Amino acid sequence: MKDGENVVGTLRESSLWARVKASKVFGIVVNASRLLMALTFIFSGYVKAIDPLGTQYKIHDYLTALHLQDYIPAWVELAGSISLSSLEFCLGVFLLFAIRRRLVTRLTVAFMGFMTLVTVWLVIANPVKDCGCFGDAVHLTNAQTLMKNIALLAMSLCTAWAPLRMPRFVGKSNQWIVVNYTILFILASSGWSLYKLPPFDFRSYHIGANIRKGMEIPPGAPQPKFETTFILEKNGVRKEFSLENYPDSTWTFVDSKTVQTQAGYVPPIHDFNIELDGEDITQQVLGHKGYTFLLISPNLSDADDSNFGNIDNVYEYAQDNHVPFYCLTASDRKAISRWQDLTGAEYPFCLTDGTTLKTIIRSNPGLLLLKDGTIIGKWSHNDLPVEQLNKPIAQSVVGRMATDPMPHKVAMVLLWFVLPLALLTLADRLWAWSAKVRSAQEKQINKIKKLESELNIQSFKNKSKMRKKIVAGNWKMNENLQEGVALAKEINDVLAADKPNCGVIICTPFIHLAKVAEVLDQNVVALGAENCADKEKGAYTGEVSAAMVKSTGAQYVILGHSERRQYYNETPEILKAKVDLALANGLKVIFCCGETLEEREANKQNEVVKAELEGSVFHLSAEEWKNIVLAYEPIWAIGTGKTATADQAEEMLAYIRSIVAEKYGEEAAQDTTILYGGSCKPSNAPELFAKPDIDGGLIGGASLKANDFKGIIDAWKK
Repeated sequence: MKDGENVVGTLRESSLWARVKASKVFGIVVNASRLLMALTFIFSGYVKAIDPLGTQYKIHDYLTALHLQDYIPAWVELAGSISLSSLEFCLGVFLLFAIRRRLVTRLTVAFMGFMTLVTVWLVIANPVKDCGCFGDAVHLTNAQTLMKNIALLAMSLCTAWAPLRMPRFVGKSNQWIVVNYTILFILASSGWSLYKLPPFDFRSYHIGANIRKGMEIPPGAPQPKFETTFILEKNGVRKEFSLENYPDSTWTFVDSKTVQTQAGYVPPIHDFNIELDGEDITQQVLGHKGYTFLLISPNLSDADDSNFGNIDNVYEYAQDNHVPFYCLTASDRKAISRWQDLTGAEYPFCLTDGTTLKTIIRSNPGLLLLKDGTIIGKWSHNDLPVEQLNKPIAQSVVGRMATDPMPHKVAMVLLWFVLPLALLTLADRLWAWSAKVRSAQEKQINKIKKLESELNIQSFKNKSKMRKKIVAGNWKMNENLQEGVALAKEINDVLAADKPNCGVIICTPFIHLAKVAEVLDQNVVALGAENCADKEKGAYTGEVSAAMVKSTGAQYVILGHSERRQYYNETPEILKAKVDLALANGLKVIFCCGETLEEREANKQNEVVKAELEGSVFHLSAEEWKNIVLAYEPIWAIGTGKTATADQAEEMLAYIRSIVAEKYGEEAAQDTTILYGGSCKPSNAPELFAKPDIDGGLIGGASLKANDFKGIIDAWKK
């Protein structure tokens, strides 16, 4: 039997440590998910935000697949492009800085849930080949995108499950700066990219690309494969044959069909073609030795004509300097004529695929400058280089390859966005640290001044070595409201008439607190609650927050009671959150710890108690620790009538004081009040309280009778 009980005790200890370890691991998982999602969202949102037209084109592809393209105006598509990319970027930044943690993580779940459903549709129906989730920076297949979104959805659910596990990088008072600066930055980036061109060009037609080389298929590249099937007939019977099993001449040929069985190598540029008056002039343009201007307009009907004067100036310059100038468009003859009538354009118009033109430049119209078939300059219609065209093009800055290396562009993003937020974070953390130091210093100074005003220095030195003695009553789920108020008043009146030699606290059910506070003189009897929630506020039906407890006039709260652990599965992490919220709301905490009978008989009581304290309260600062009262409760002696001997109780409380000393130092340990709770009665209280490490009791059933409760309190007078 003894061996069996030892096994049970070992299993319970292992289970406790496993829960503590699992909680830490879960915290790591939450923050790893937060970091991965934040970086993914920031990158994905940014590359789409700086290419708003490209994202608009992708949205149009989706609408076309849904047959909605004729119902949604282009400006709505563009607004949706900017809004979607900005939302994704902002969610990433807010996750990284842990801003509005509950709201942001829930929005992230909703966002990823929607995106995952969209990619499920893409995988099943395949209406769009590339989802565009990373713009043109990274191309994923629909299946790859679905796997990516499922992983991000799982991460978002993980963070939404425990959003408060994510530590803030910036205090709540300064989070508005991050929010507003992030929104302003990403909207300004989209606006700048619309007015000019995207700062990062991930497409095949970037500056420095040779279009003709981009169209070449390298030697040895895989070729597309085809399979031909022949349908033949003999004696009224038709069959299909391949080249390998083609029959003899007695069969009559009926039909054949050829299908592609394997795609070949597709060059980066595979759809560039220029046609002028029905003639293909692609090689003529790309093979021209020297400079060539290409005005790009996918659709002249939608082209911005506000800068046509500058376009005409560039054309006239090209004429004067014998530089070929073509307008490439996918528009029909009617749209071309309208543009000519509107702008007086005299340059030649060539036909090119509209999708290709949208890929070449994100401006309608936009200007390209080629030299020997290589792109050396790109300009939006808002930023045409008219003023620079004041000398022969070979001598002009326009005629030289535009240089804006990737490191410089990345450095500008770091300078304008990352650096300000990094400086804000550093300043915020330094301010928080200095404020905490100042607050601690002010509290200490005020405390010393108060004590010195009431006591002389010698009295202060003597009494500073004495721990506060406390008898606390825990009513549990007993007494209705009227009975509770009457009991509290009786206890208060009895102790007011016969002053106790210790601190007295009564901890009542939630419904009693406000009414009981009205009848208590808290200089005689302090008021406490039996529990509080591990959440600040929100949709947690039936819970009572620490702030609510404080608002009733209560000064204390009991946390970690064995009954809460046993019946309501309160884990060390839950209790840790409760302790933090209670202290943050100005409550003092009576924190309970203790072992079961099996753990006691397995001689595991020390390990169990230490694990409970380490899991829930040993993370506190030395200043916060001053508001903690510990209560050792041997679970096997609660409500059973079975009491630990005075020596057993003293041994455990001395051990608890020793591990407090290990954590916070000997002085803090000597100042910590530690109570004994477990069938303490007037008959055994004097013996228990006579022990040097027992500073009082946490009283259950005996606290429901004023005479019994006072009998325990009076033990301090003996």
